[in-house]
Amino acid sequence: MALAPPEPAPATPPSAAPPATARAGARATDRARAGRRPLLTRSSVPYLLITPAVLGFAVFKAYPIADSLWISLTTGTGDDPRYAGLANYRRLLHDPLFWTALRNTGLILVVQVPLMLALALLVALGLNSGRVLLRPLWRLGVFVPSLTGLVAAGVMFSVILNRDAGLLNWVLSLFGVDRVNWLGSPAWARVGVVLVITWHYTGYNAVLYLAGLQGVPVELYEAAMVDGAGPVRRFVSITLPQLRPILLLTVVLSTIGTLQLFDEPYVLTGGGPDNATLTVTMYLYDNGFKYFDFGYASALAYALALIVSVLGVLQVRLMGERR
Repeated sequence: MALAPPEPAPATPPSAAPPATARAGARATDRARAGRRPLLTRSSVPYLLITPAVLGFAVFKAYPIADSLWISLTTGTGDDPRYAGLANYRRLLHDPLFWTALRNTGLILVVQVPLMLALALLVALGLNSGRVLLRPLWRLGVFVPSLTGLVAAGVMFSVILNRDAGLLNWVLSLFGVDRVNWLGSPAWARVGVVLVITWHYTGYNAVLYLAGLQGVPVELYEAAMVDGAGPVRRFVSITLPQLRPILLLTVVLSTIGTLQLFDEPYVLTGGGPDNATLTVTMYLYDNGFKYFDFGYASALAYALALIVSVLGVLQVRLMGERR
């Protein structure tokens, strides 16, 4: 008996299969959804958080810095500055008053910074000693001068250093010392500026050193004492190496601050007598806001920034960690 051939499978109706255009559109939609990323992801959130700070820096820092560079290449005191190239920088190199201001600033830097930091280190060593009673009170008293405004400190010391009615001359008179013309003599005026800066910033640096001293492991001192090391040997071999990062920080910050010295000599002496206390920033201020020579003032600012950068790099190279 002959077998009947199998019946063919029923054909799928044309309406049941999706059209080719619909399938292509669905695939495109799936690819678009797969490629689209949400705005808030673990990698994008940090950038969104720092965006306000970056915008603030760009508007209030980067733009003024770039604009001042352009101003340093112009001359004129009105609303129509003229491009002058490097004329302001050539003028700076041949300006005797600029070199006088730079010499005054450098002299104050060389004398005041080592004196202040050495005194701050001695104060920190004393405050770190367990033999000192009421240590929190002494620490507060040492730090309070740094909270005083610079202008207020200048006004206060202008009274203390007064030649005729000043407190310092009255105290010296008790020991038979003649009155000193603190603010009227070129040499003594520089000493007066150094006194004000030292009084104002010694406590701040002492607190930094004190924090570093409290971080030195006690075991190092105990081991050194077992080996027979005396106080001087322990200070040189343990304390100073452990304080190297903080020493570097204070030296760099103090150098930058002294090179930017303005408030104290401006209030005390106004740059006198005979330009003995004129600093670079005071000379910059005079050119910019007294004579409205903004091009030359901007050139002075960039020259000062270059000096600060060079000294900072040298200090980091000399005092940084040697690997």
